[in-house]
Parts: sequence; C-alpha cells; structure tokens
Amino acid sequence: MPLPHGVFITQGPTDWQIIQQDARGFGSITVSGRWAVPGDRQEAKVFVRLVRTDDAGPVTAALDWFPATTGDGTWSAGLTGIPAGGLYRLETQIRTATSNEHTPEWAIRGDARDFLGVGDLWVIAGQSNAAGYGKGPIEDAPELGVHLFSNARAWRLASHPLHDVTGMDAINAEWANPGHSPWLVFARRLRRTLGHPIGLIATALGGSPLQRWNPGEHSDPLKADLCTNFLQAIAQAGGRVRGVVWYQGCSDTGETTAPTYLERFSQAVAHWRQALAAPDLPIISVQLDRVTTTQTEAAHLSWSIVREAQRQAAKRLAQVAVLPAHDLPLSDFVHVSPAGNLVLGQRAANAALGLAYGRTLAWQAPEATHARRSTDGLALTLAVAHVTGTLREADATRQPFRVEDSRGPIAVTGLEYQRDAIVLRLARALDGTATVSAGCGAHPEPLPVDMTRNIPLLAFHLLPVE
Repeated sequence: MPLPHGVFITQGPTDWQIIQQDARGFGSITVSGRWAVPGDRQEAKVFVRLVRTDDAGPVTAALDWFPATTGDGTWSAGLTGIPAGGLYRLETQIRTATSNEHTPEWAIRGDARDFLGVGDLWVIAGQSNAAGYGKGPIEDAPELGVHLFSNARAWRLASHPLHDVTGMDAINAEWANPGHSPWLVFARRLRRTLGHPIGLIATALGGSPLQRWNPGEHSDPLKADLCTNFLQAIAQAGGRVRGVVWYQGCSDTGETTAPTYLERFSQAVAHWRQALAAPDLPIISVQLDRVTTTQTEAAHLSWSIVREAQRQAAKRLAQVAVLPAHDLPLSDFVHVSPAGNLVLGQRAANAALGLAYGRTLAWQAPEATHARRSTDGLALTLAVAHVTGTLREADATRQPFRVEDSRGPIAVTGLEYQRDAIVLRLARALDGTATVSAGCGAHPEPLPVDMTRNIPLLAFHLLPVE
C-alpha cells in the first residue's frame, strides 16, 4: 500500500548509479517527483540534500538541505557541483509550518537514493570475449565504487557475470549463460588508481559481426541494431561516457569481411564518436586471441588480416589503443579463461590510464615498426618499439616469424634478441620484394615477450622489408 505522506522521487538517479563527471571533475543530478501531506499543507516545501554514504555528512555546504522548486503536489531540483567521488546518498524531506517547529531532522519523510557516485563510465562492446565467456572459479570480487549498468538496463554492484541477461529484453541477449570477463578487474584498477567510482555499461553480444555495430555498412542505419542498442544504453545510463572497451573480430574472419575490417571499423568508430558528440572518445581494443579448431588455409590468412587491421587501426585512428591477447590461456577453443581475463583486464586498465588519462606508465605492447635486410640478404633486423625490459622468445622450440620474398617463403634458421630489435637469420638470401609476418593464422605460434611486463609482441602481417 503506498505511503500517504512524504516526498516521492519519480525521475532521477537510481540506486548504484555512477554519474559521468565533467572535464572539471564534477557531476550533476536532476531529480523530481511528487509530494503529499494529509491535512497540514500550509507552506509545504520540499528540501533535498546529498550526503556521504559512509558518515552521512553533507558532500558540500551547498549540497546540504536546500529548497527544491515546489508546486501543487510536484517538485524538482538540480544538484550541481557534485565532486567526483562517493559513494553518496540523495535524501529528501518536506517541511510545513508545523513540522518546522523543531529541527530539520524531524521534518516529514522523503524518498532516498543510495550508493551514488560521480566518476567515469566505460562501455563494454564487441562479441563473446567482451561479454565474458571465461569458465571456472577465480578470485575477482566485487567492490563498492565499481558498478554496472546491466543488460536489464538497471544499475547494480558490478559482479560476474557482467553480461547476465536476467530481466533483459534488449537485442543483445546471450544464448548461453556468460561467465568471467576482463572488465571487473579493469574497472577496479581504474577506481583504485584514479580515486573515483567507475561505472560499466554492458552492450556486447557473443558472435556478433562488425556490421551490427557499424551503420556505415547499411543503407538503413537502424540495421546496425547493436550500435543502436549501444547508443540507447549510453543514453539511459546518463548520456555521456569516458571510453569504450572493444573486443571483437572473430566473426569477421571471412574471406570477404577480413580485407575490409580496417575500413569498416574506422567507420564504426567515427559513427560512435559523432553520435555521442565525443570526437576524441578513447577506444581500448583487443587484437584477436586464437582459435584452436581446425581451419582452412583461407581462414588462417583471414585471422592474420584482421589482426593486422586491428594493429593499423590503433596507428591510424586517434585515441585508439590495441592490446595483444594471443598469449592468454583459454577456457575452450576460443574463449579466454578467467586467469587470462585477469591479465587482459590489467593490460586494458594500463592502456586506459595512459591513453585516456595521460598517466605516465608503459602500457603499449611491443610492436614491430620496420624491417631492414642485411647487406648480404641473409638476415633481416626487425625494429621493435615499446620494449621496457628484455625481449625474449616465449617458446624457444617454436618460431613465430614468416618471411617471404619474390621466390616464396624463406626458412628462419635463428633469432638474435637485442634491446629493441630482433635479428632473423635466413636459410637463403632475400631476393627482390620481401615481407615479414608474425603471429600468423588462427592459432599462432607464441610471440616474443617483454619479460619486464609479461606482454607479447603484437601480431603483424606482411610488414615490408626495406
């Protein structure tokens, strides 16, 4: 039975909501509703305040009890200048001529909203490894200040599985129960480093191809239904976000889709940024991991092409990062395991801290920049950027490089690791135009690792040899 008296919130934040801070580090809340006082309505006035959850003290003096705009049975208020942080509790009350005789603490009751925070929102987008299909137990506990706008379009404390579909009716409903994902540890790392809450927005869908995220591939943009859902979820969560974590590409390893992945992904990013009025929106992307099922030769080539497109996207598009995942352990034939997700989440958090927040730390994966042949053509030197420690092979019994020239493939007979380069010894001299690739195919050989950070070389495809 509804209460006959008090302040009722009908529009505004919900429990557990994280509000995106502005460039100055402040958030704002608009809240409204109705009020009812049986009998005594003389000089009725609604008051609002924002307090800290941990000690019930006002967040600022300006946000202590202040009058809302009160009408005949309705009210509204705007709270501005809310400092990044939390958690906070929004409280309301109603005062009349008689209820004000003593102190505000004894005014007539009002609704409240709990566990609010002001910080940054990050969107989870992509396919199954973004949704999180890691299976099995691992310690990755929820934490106050890391919250989730779920697939049910409701805020809650973030906990695995992040992409649970209970109560949802959105287009991105998973067929099976999802499991562990990289993004809880990602958000927890950001919260602890930055000192303010982090909200995650779930929009991924297992098996989804890029065309469902890219309106540029359709004459009718609404056919990019996952992009529409992505933008609607952001709008429902507050309308502004700090960045996107993107893990997708397996469904685009076809002979016709792989060669155009870079162009189509660039279209998708441009559309997201335009729709959100955020031209510099950071995108933290993940290079394809590996698949252990039997593949055709054409499919192996397509996996290499997509990985190279993902590497090139981070070079060509501003505020786009790419991270390797081909070294991570799997739960099955393609889904990263919980242990692997913990590593990937840390890599993604480092990338976000460096790319989006300008923190000084080594976050970029080692990357081949150019290759130069020796005078006699019996070797080539591969220059590698972003090496912080010692670059070494992950498995000395397996060789991940592929060299080809005008006469065909050339066997690599040995590797020599230098501080920021790898020398490849060749079985014969290079002849004419040549290329070098690494991390080839659907299930690539292990690539060299920066031992200081335990992060491997990004896969690359057909890098020209000078």
